[in-house]
Amino acid sequence: MADERHIISRREFAALTVAAGVSAAAGVSAAPAEAVDTDVSVKTPSGICDAALVHPQGGGRRPAVILLPDAFGLRPTMRAMAKRLAMDGYTVLVPNPYYRSTKAPGIGPGFDFGNPTDRAKLDALRAPLTSDAVMQDAAAYVAFLDSHAGVDAKAKVGVVGYCMGGPMTMQAAAANPVRIGAGASFHGGGLVTDKPDSPHLLVPKIKAQFYIGIAANDDEKQPDAKTKLDEAFHAAKGSAKIEVYPGTLHGWCVRDMPLQAGKPIYDEPQAERAWTELVTLYKRALV
Repeated sequence: MADERHIISRREFAALTVAAGVSAAAGVSAAPAEAVDTDVSVKTPSGICDAALVHPQGGGRRPAVILLPDAFGLRPTMRAMAKRLAMDGYTVLVPNPYYRSTKAPGIGPGFDFGNPTDRAKLDALRAPLTSDAVMQDAAAYVAFLDSHAGVDAKAKVGVVGYCMGGPMTMQAAAANPVRIGAGASFHGGGLVTDKPDSPHLLVPKIKAQFYIGIAANDDEKQPDAKTKLDEAFHAAKGSAKIEVYPGTLHGWCVRDMPLQAGKPIYDEPQAERAWTELVTLYKRALV
């Protein structure tokens, strides 16, 4: 991939706000006018995780959501997505997945997936993120949120993850089956592998309702993944909606994805469709 990236601008964030307002007008949500974004520290078994906590302005308790970033980490675009969720009525935690190694974002704006040196740095950052580590982190995130004054601890918690964060949603839901009531993975990488810790093997431990959106080019590379996921949820008598998004590339939901072969990865119409699925799931399950 090329190293040209696009960080969300005020104009684009305004567009996100308008879109959220349209959803509210359509009856999808009753969005507050503003969202508050605060840096916080979360104590985990492995140390202190730096994170963003985003919640609607004003008092009141809201259902909590954990937003798990892609490989580019906790950065302005992820905060903007958290703000949009907050304006739909949620208190959102966005952790730095690389906190064991570095402060957010962890990866600089010039990162190039095609550069072996850059890939080696990413591999080193991701090395500590074993399934057990992610599950321990998720339990700590839930505990942090449940203790926050802006969280309705009686409501179920939601998780959503993009790319690298996709499989983490399943690990988080398996680690917290009583608290996590809804999970969504968009262009998640490695949901189904041949390893004993494959996320799809955790489905019997998951009680959350799930939505899994798969990029078309990911489906082309691993066409049996959706079938194995569906079979796993069906065997466990779980709830999952699994869809392939036609014409999309891995990363299509995130605005600041780098160009691929000179063309944008972000696909706004399909990203908006994915967002609608996410909010619909949360409105149904986070009660």
